[in-house]
Formats: sequence, structure tokens, C-alpha cells
Amino acid sequence: MQKIRLFEERIVMLYPEQEIKTPVHLCIGQEAIASSVCYYLKKEDIVFSNHRSHGHCIAKGLELQSIMAELYGKDTGCCSGKGGSMHLVSPERGIFATSAIVGGGIPLATGAALSLKLKKTKNIAVVFFGDGAVEQGVFYESLNFAALKKLPILFVCENNFYATNSPLSARQPLDNIYKRGEAFGIKGVRCDGNDAISMIDKASKLIKKIRHGSGPFILECRTYRWKAHVGPDCDFDKGCRPLVELESWMKRCPVKRIENYILKNKIATREKLNIIRSKIEEEIDSAVRFAKNSDFPNSKDLYSNVYYTESSCPGQK
Repeated sequence: MQKIRLFEERIVMLYPEQEIKTPVHLCIGQEAIASSVCYYLKKEDIVFSNHRSHGHCIAKGLELQSIMAELYGKDTGCCSGKGGSMHLVSPERGIFATSAIVGGGIPLATGAALSLKLKKTKNIAVVFFGDGAVEQGVFYESLNFAALKKLPILFVCENNFYATNSPLSARQPLDNIYKRGEAFGIKGVRCDGNDAISMIDKASKLIKKIRHGSGPFILECRTYRWKAHVGPDCDFDKGCRPLVELESWMKRCPVKRIENYILKNKIATREKLNIIRSKIEEEIDSAVRFAKNSDFPNSKDLYSNVYYTESSCPGQK
């Protein structure tokens, strides 16, 4: 969780240099969700993310160098500089897609879950999306199909109460995202997305049930993003959101809450936490140097790995 926070804060510092080649949607304030859910995932479990993808990818194990190089548009990035912040992919880490299309990852994850079931594995698919994505028709189509086939999938809604600058109350008549699957027979759970301990408890129970064939489930995590919808700035001076709202949520900072829990329960000392923070900062420093010193893709490789070139689909004869 601390790694996600510090990585995102470093992007805030670096972005004004205008060397990062992609828009960035930061997840500062929402770190507990990705960390808690991915804590119980296996390497073979499949994750699909959205435009606010850095935290999910870090929590699933994608190296900081690979992410940072991708943000800088370098050939050493996880997508060779072609994807950028909203299209991070690492199949070897179980990160199959991050989609810039609102709700775009939901049907992909549903299809992946079907594949996992057909292969008779114990692995699951997890898809992260925001509250705005539940207004897309494909969300309900995917719920219907997932319920019909009893797919091993966890739908994780990071409800930060805003879709770009539109508040939830102006877009949806009922504040009950975790109940949206009831018409299909899908059970849902609502949790405090800023409380990592509670998140770990709820996520672990749902993941265990899904592995044993009781899925799918919806997990609604209530949280708040500290920065603007896109970019490193705040948007409170623009009239998009009231500052008092941010101040209220900052008192519930997920990173500080887990730190206080660790110290109170004597899991680690402040000195140990400071050492961990220093190591993370060093890892981020290394990632920045790696990204800045890496080469840009060669123009002759512009169309490589863009179009599928086989004459038939994988598995077909």
C-alpha cells in the first residue's frame, strides 16, 4: 500500500517536467483496495483494471521499472511504450488488460472467468472498476452471464462517488452498487475501502468462496480519490468538488490507518516502517532512472505486436 502511495506521489512530482508521455489517473487515497484484494490472489489469477490502473498492477506484482518506463513511452516499458498509463499489461503477472474504456474490462474479465472454468482450474478472475462503470449496459450483461454460468469472478467496484466530475447522486437514483447483482442472484458486500484490515477480511472470504465454486460476487469498496480525475493536480479550486469533502476523507487516509494499526498492535516499530519506506523510495528512484535512461521504441517497430498475425485463433487447427 505504501509502495502505491509513494509511486503515485512521485508521479505528481515528475509530471511537470513534461517527460511522461501519457495522461495519468492517480489512485492516491484508494490504495487499500488493490492491496487488500490482490493480497490473496495467486500469480495465476487474472486481473483486469481500468484507466486508474497503477495501484492494481503494483499490487499484482508488476515491477516499478516496467510501469515507469511505460509512462515515459520507452521501449523497456511493459508494453514497449505503446500502451501508456491506461493500457498496462503483463500476462506473466496475471495482468491481462487495463482499459481506458469505462467498463471495458468487465466483459473481458467475464470471458476470462469462463475460460478458467472451462479449463477446470481453481484460479479466479478479478475486475476493478469505478462507480461510473455500473452505468454501462455491459456491466449488467456481464453480471447476467457470470451468474448464468456460475463463473469464478469477483467484481470489485471502487466507489469514489465521482465519475469524472459528476457526483454519484446526480447519476444514480440509489446508492446501492453492492446490491446491483441481486436480480441475477449475485450476492454483494459493501465495505470501507479505506480500511485495509476490514478489506482483507471481506476480500479473503469472497475469494475463498469463489475458488470453491460459489461465485460470482460483487465487492463495493467506498473510497475517495484525492487528486483530480486525470493529472497530478487537485480540482477543488475549479468547483468540481467541495474541499471539505477531501478534508473529511483525508482523516481516513488508508495508509495512515494501517500504519496506526501496525504500531498499536506492535507488529512493527516506527523505525522498521521508516526503513521499509526508505527501501521503497530507493526502488522508485531506480525506476525513474531506468525509465529516463531507456531508449524510445524504434520507428520500424511501430506496428509490431499491434495486430494479431496468426491465420487462425489459438487452439484452432
